[in-house]
Amino acid sequence: MADPDWEPYFGFDEPYESQADAVESAIDVAQRQGYLAMEGPCGTGKTMAALTAAATLLREGNTYETAVVVTPVKQQLTQFVDDLRTLNAGLQDPLAGISLVGKRDLCPYGREDVFPPDTSVHDRCEDLRENTAHLVESDGEGGDEPPAAESAVGGDPDEIWWDPDIASDLAKAARADAPGQRALGDGLSTAGASSPYRTSQPTAPEDIAGDDPPIYCPFEADWYARNKGSPVDFTAGEECVLTAEDYLPAATERGTCPHRAMSVLLANADVVIGNYNHLFDPDSRPLLAEILDERTFVIVDEAHRLEGRVRDLLSDRVGRQTLVQARNDCHQLLQRARQTDDHRAQVEARLTSHEVSLDAVESAREFYDDVLRWLDDRVERALDDEAGRGWRADPDALPERDIEVPLRDPEAVETDDLTEWATEHGYTGSLWRTLPTIGAAVEDTMDQLGIARQPVAAATGAIMARWWERDHATKLREIELEHSPTDDQRVEGWQREYTAGLVLFDCMPTEALREIFDGLGGGMLMSATLSPLSVFTQVAGLDALAEGDPDGDDSGRPIETRSYPLRFPESNRASWLVDASPFTARNRGEPTQDQQSWTNTRDEYAHVLRTVARSPGNVLIAMPSYREAAWAGTYLETAVDKPVLVDESTGNEATETLKQRFFDGDGKVIVTSTRGTLTEGVDYDGAKLSTAAVVGVPLVNVGSPRVQAVRRAYGDAFGEDNAFEYALTVPAVRRARQAIGRVIRGTEEVGVRILADRRYVEGARHSVNGHLSPAEQQEFRRMTPDFLSGKIEQFWADR
Repeated sequence: MADPDWEPYFGFDEPYESQADAVESAIDVAQRQGYLAMEGPCGTGKTMAALTAAATLLREGNTYETAVVVTPVKQQLTQFVDDLRTLNAGLQDPLAGISLVGKRDLCPYGREDVFPPDTSVHDRCEDLRENTAHLVESDGEGGDEPPAAESAVGGDPDEIWWDPDIASDLAKAARADAPGQRALGDGLSTAGASSPYRTSQPTAPEDIAGDDPPIYCPFEADWYARNKGSPVDFTAGEECVLTAEDYLPAATERGTCPHRAMSVLLANADVVIGNYNHLFDPDSRPLLAEILDERTFVIVDEAHRLEGRVRDLLSDRVGRQTLVQARNDCHQLLQRARQTDDHRAQVEARLTSHEVSLDAVESAREFYDDVLRWLDDRVERALDDEAGRGWRADPDALPERDIEVPLRDPEAVETDDLTEWATEHGYTGSLWRTLPTIGAAVEDTMDQLGIARQPVAAATGAIMARWWERDHATKLREIELEHSPTDDQRVEGWQREYTAGLVLFDCMPTEALREIFDGLGGGMLMSATLSPLSVFTQVAGLDALAEGDPDGDDSGRPIETRSYPLRFPESNRASWLVDASPFTARNRGEPTQDQQSWTNTRDEYAHVLRTVARSPGNVLIAMPSYREAAWAGTYLETAVDKPVLVDESTGNEATETLKQRFFDGDGKVIVTSTRGTLTEGVDYDGAKLSTAAVVGVPLVNVGSPRVQAVRRAYGDAFGEDNAFEYALTVPAVRRARQAIGRVIRGTEEVGVRILADRRYVEGARHSVNGHLSPAEQQEFRRMTPDFLSGKIEQFWADR
């Protein structure tokens, strides 16, 4: 099949050489329902290449209807929006595009803190949606077109189960200027837009709801009045690309739910731009369910993060307090049933509609009660092992850090302690599997009977059912103790120091990724740091997709890979591998400032750090951990004649402030962890950064139970010889490559890139050189610490 002409869809005058090859490679493999894994450093033009391929496939064939872009980085999401607008500017018939945000950012009531403080925006919205749906439900075959039904996008009159006239009446009844209503304040406004409605949440009129009118959402009612249509269309966005800045105020002013408007628009879009959750999170993916099929072309940006992010999304956690709430949900419903015979009949009638009995609710309550007792006892025993029994009299003596308590040997496939305990006490699979159904029945019954709570029994039951059902080879079950001390004197014992939860940790996302990609038409996965591509295609499930199902009709999908070099002039950069002793925990010793007690390795790296920090301009030094970053920063404060900033494991606000201080002028040093937020996704363009150095190979803590379990799972999937490399070494080197990639961001930029540790050198013991990209392996030169200072001075003198 000949590739279609893609140049009319390219948004700029001329493509780069690598960019043109990327576009053609993506189109070719996607036409065969396959995937392209592409590595291209900054300047490759990955975003425009991906969008050009997508536009060509959408317009020049019958294979694809929608392109879905997902990225974990907000800055990259903005870049996709900008590049799509640039592409559209050259088309007579532009692609309809939309950028997605979460419900929390779109709900006018939630944005303006109208909801009760103890209620999440998501839960409150779901309650109001359900109430509104009950109110607008039609008694007949369907409603007529309402007077206000001028929906610009969406609507399916053939499937109307609601009455648009009732919905319109509900929306009108909530207006600030409604007859007989006293407006509270000036009406609800958000995002610079004024809605038609009062600030307070309205209660349904009695002529619609009867004697017990519920609170409802007028924004939701207006959406039904428009026959589930959006009052906004794509022309409201610049070059037909909508962002929340467009549809949030526009929908608010027209009185329609902005999140509902977004869902209508995305179903009619050519290009949908969102984050990883929209594609990979089981709870968020339903928003896109209508457009995720074999006619969808997917673009996965920053794909080096895919493995870790999806692992987190597929892992479950249920906190101790949530278990308490689930137990109390059951208990409160049981109490209602015991009050009178009428109450019992009401409760049983509602439960029976779910095929759930009162005895089943009692069993669930007893189960949660016993699990809580087991959890508290197991935590106490774990803390005895950590700190000795003395903490029971003085909880302040407990470790000031998070603690993992694995419930099985992480390096073995065996049943966890909680499951074994439950089985021994008669809580078998027949109960665990029914907990979601019991929880849903409890929540519905509480809602119908007006029991005022925010129930969690359904969600908790779903997690507990997965705890029983999931395998023990790719899932690690743990107790997680988050260090979160409280001054609340009502809290006693270990709970003053920790928040406990049960965690079902996903060690192996490969199969889930394969299933997701198999359900789509094709696509491309791209990043500046995917090498080794042969490893990436295995862990991302692409190799399994290529193999197909040997026992079925699936013959496999084509998978292609590409790796492109940095296109900026090589003369503008120096790239060195510093052949210093491996900077490992065993070699370097404790990070003390007492130089007399330094190991030879630490003394050697002090010389390297001092030399690198004296490089002209702004210097970024990335250490293997924040603890080592603190040591390096303290040492450099007296060793160099430059301001030294030290990053810590703090919140986003503190990190952002530190970054802005670094950007304010030049001639500073910033020291951070290679696993921190300053080494990835930050654009150090222009003169913001002249030198970046990574010290050591930033391996995660290999003693962590989760890391041990991941390593063992990778050994099962990819061979024991590859387990450590795939699970630990490759991700660590990608982090290091991301850090040094902060330096050269444009054609005119000049800078130094340094990887300091003998393991980066080809042929060294435990060498990781083969995990660099092919271009980096050719370009980086070995350098001994003694010659580093002179080489840096010479490089800058030649500029």
